[in-house]
Amino acid sequence: MAVDGYGLSRPRAGVGVYTKEVLHAMAVARPDCRMTVFVPPGVDPPNGSPALAHRPLPSARFIGRHLQWPGRIRALRPDAFFGPAGVLPLREVGCPTVITVHDLAIYRKREWFPAGQPLSTGWIVPRSLRNADRVIAVSQNTASDLQAIFGVPASRISVVYEGVSKMFRPLGSEDLADARARLKLPERFILFVSTIEPRKNLETLLEAWAMMRDRPDLVVVGAWGWRYEGIRARMQRLGPRLHHVEGLDPAQLPAVYNLALMLAHPAWYEGFGLPPLEAMACGTPVVVSDSSSLPEVVGDAGLIAPADSPEAWRQALESVAGDADLAADLRRRGILRAAEFSWERSADLTWNAVDEVVRKASA
Repeated sequence: MAVDGYGLSRPRAGVGVYTKEVLHAMAVARPDCRMTVFVPPGVDPPNGSPALAHRPLPSARFIGRHLQWPGRIRALRPDAFFGPAGVLPLREVGCPTVITVHDLAIYRKREWFPAGQPLSTGWIVPRSLRNADRVIAVSQNTASDLQAIFGVPASRISVVYEGVSKMFRPLGSEDLADARARLKLPERFILFVSTIEPRKNLETLLEAWAMMRDRPDLVVVGAWGWRYEGIRARMQRLGPRLHHVEGLDPAQLPAVYNLALMLAHPAWYEGFGLPPLEAMACGTPVVVSDSSSLPEVVGDAGLIAPADSPEAWRQALESVAGDADLAADLRRRGILRAAEFSWERSADLTWNAVDEVVRKASA
């Protein structure tokens, strides 16, 4: 099978994490099935399994990806093509195709995103959704958007939830004490984990936190994305109890989740939402917004507050911070909920989608 490894160029972003994790789990599930992953120049290829080979993607951004690369795929004569980043090249690849769509947020509200993507949003993505033999949606919310925005029939959509890495788990007190000292984290803090950009709605959290009585510190973990200037100025005005950690090593993230009183994830829109799932797996209470896929992923294991109501967020944050019984119940429920998601299950269901398009093509 030929695989688009473009998402590996941003290993800390959601598509990058998904690409790495699902390919590894697919290789473990089917060690006899060879996958050739085409990776961008300068990007480390996936490793750890003889089932995963790699070749370079052409370096020319448009001509290479859409005109030269399909010829290299056809020369391989693969049984199928898998696109974890949600798009197909414009030229035919000569085999059945499966793509994974993570979210369609840009079609819901374009001002959440940088300008300059008309070719992708207006042509490449719609064409990919029309031509793919099977479209994997990472949530029911994304599946609904596929049908509502692009008219993709339900018969061509498979809902396959993302998983959570086994590195996200409750940790012992000794490990946590070392991590707290190393990262200079406060004793009590609310945690936000995300790229800082309009769609993640950090503004609502900042306003709610500023209104809290007996408030814990706030730790923001994430790089600057785009249209962040106003947020950065506001963060600077909120004083020394707001801590920004910009370049956290992903290996340290489980300890940060474990140390937090709770994770606050007020995003306006998520196709899936990995941070709440990772936090729940660590036994950390979560508060999420009521929008898009977040209630679907969290279920009854977290508190849900309206994305547009700082007052409701203040109440939710104070409830978790001030009620030890509630926090303990959310920790227990979160661990149980997170156990329902695994990359092994994601891999099995992804292979099912691939098997189906290959069978139909050979029928």
